Amino acid sequence: MALPGPDGTPLHRRLSSELRAQILGRALAPGAHVPTEAELQERYGVSRSVVRQALAALEQEGLVERRRGRGTTVRERGELHRLVQRVPGLSTQVEDGGVHVSTRVLDLGPEPASEATGVLGSGQVLRMRRLRSAGGEPLAVIETWLPEEFGDLTAEELTDTSLHATVRRRFGTQIVAGKRQVRAVGADTETAELLQVPVGAPVLLLEGTSTDEAARPVEVFRTWHRADRVVFDINVIREPDATANLGGADVGGPDVAGAHMAGAELQARLNALGREMLDLAQQLERAGRAPGGTQSSPAGAASPRPGEDDPARWVTET
Repeated sequence: MALPGPDGTPLHRRLSSELRAQILGRALAPGAHVPTEAELQERYGVSRSVVRQALAALEQEGLVERRRGRGTTVRERGELHRLVQRVPGLSTQVEDGGVHVSTRVLDLGPEPASEATGVLGSGQVLRMRRLRSAGGEPLAVIETWLPEEFGDLTAEELTDTSLHATVRRRFGTQIVAGKRQVRAVGADTETAELLQVPVGAPVLLLEGTSTDEAARPVEVFRTWHRADRVVFDINVIREPDATANLGGADVGGPDVAGAHMAGAELQARLNALGREMLDLAQQLERAGRAPGGTQSSPAGAASPRPGEDDPARWVTET
């Protein structure tokens, strides 16, 4: 099997890239044994020195463990999970799980609003870049733009803390909603250096806009996450079955639809009962008019009022 990669790239780098992709893509899961040196030589048609250089590079990145007598295995690495649909950011969610996250401010200062940040509604915006880490290992690079009214925020008060919590404390602004998008991209040179991953390594880009309680945009951001450490979780629910609702309208899901159906069935039964009672009254009236019969109504019975022979009226008054 020929190793993928551009011509001119050293074979050991092409092999390490191939194995790295298999590890990150879970073709080689955590704890799994990597093929032996001899198997890799035969599979990719390379020398033993190429294989050893590739495995050494992966070991240096912390992706594999090499032990005498056990061969090479994919390293078990603690994954940090983030619910994409939640408003709180990475630091809050990870720390809720008991892991301490540190935040370092890389850049902070005003800049003119661009087409992307014009949604914030101010001619000038506050731009910041921060680096989130856990256990001394970088997790994410965050680039954020805020309205000019937040322009007096300092690097000191943004270090090792949540931006949303700081904005709420300083300005009374509660971020409650927003729109998010997720993309898989390759790390550029600067991002790769900050996240300590190879240039071009896959990273998860989460970007979006956040709004306050008045539905006013107050944040635009982009966050690059290490794909080997951060996992995006998404909670899903079954959508209401609109076809089960009366008239095809969505009025709240299966339970509400079932209640509507039960109500319609009860109404039909009441209508049928009304017709039966009307039939009985007519039979009694005919019997009273027959020879030898009596035209008197049952004791205490009131004379029918106009319109009482309408079954719908019976049902309504019941």
